[in-house]
Amino acid sequence: MTSPSSRSASRPSPIPPYPGRRRLTPRERRHRFLLYMAVVTIASWVLLPIFLIAVLSFTPREEFFNWPKPLIPSRFSIETMAFFVKSYGVLQSTLNSVWVALLTIGITLAIAAPAGYALSRFVFRGREAFRLGILITRMFPTALLAVPLIVLYYRLGIYDSLLGVAFIHAAMALPFAVLITTSVFVGVSRELEEVAMTLGCSRLGAFARVTLPLALPGLAAAAMFTFVISWNEVFAATVLTTTNRTLPAQVLTNLQASPPFFRVAGGFFMTVPALLFIFLIRRYLIQMWGGTPSER
Repeated sequence: MTSPSSRSASRPSPIPPYPGRRRLTPRERRHRFLLYMAVVTIASWVLLPIFLIAVLSFTPREEFFNWPKPLIPSRFSIETMAFFVKSYGVLQSTLNSVWVALLTIGITLAIAAPAGYALSRFVFRGREAFRLGILITRMFPTALLAVPLIVLYYRLGIYDSLLGVAFIHAAMALPFAVLITTSVFVGVSRELEEVAMTLGCSRLGAFARVTLPLALPGLAAAAMFTFVISWNEVFAATVLTTTNRTLPAQVLTNLQASPPFFRVAGGFFMTVPALLFIFLIRRYLIQMWGGTPSER
């Protein structure tokens, strides 16, 4: 017979409910709670206006001025959105905004990527002054440059053209895009380029085949920033165009004589494309922030 002491010694020890996890201290729980509260607060601050605009955009007109307003309307109606979409110039200005944003992204990245690469890889006299000069260009308000820009655009023959609007939008986005791409290329190892050049690649070939693919997440962030600037910009698009207006310029032109539900529908209609663009390139942003492929 075995003694009770030997039986208790042969029994397996109980398995902890969460193997591999340690119990959080009260201080860590408090910090985690505050972090979650901050995340919820910031997310609510961003998402609540979008939610309210979306609800009002699909609220029937007869309920639009009711007070107090319910969070969810009694029924959803596309009457307000249809009224906005069918308004004069909305669809054409939306297409113009898309083309201007794509042109702006192309022009900005074509200049910002080589400039950021040069600032991150080469040491030359005046590099810091050049970097500071890029930021100084943002000190001049667009309103001060309105008249010279109009005269210059008339002389160049690009007034009231989508290409002209894309040029000014690219000039607005370039300073920050260059800084973003510079920080991205700094994080790419130089040894990888040197290995590529020892295997027969030129400096340009190593940049195109090695450095550029590794920098795609950062370029996606610069593209997102550029798209948001171009899509939301209204002053230059209003001053430099008369017929080929972008969507914000078109909405601003009709804002004074428009009913409130037109303005709400316009705000929601302008928000959706930017959200879709960010959703499409989110995988590159997650990769830049260290996410795994399963999180994309």
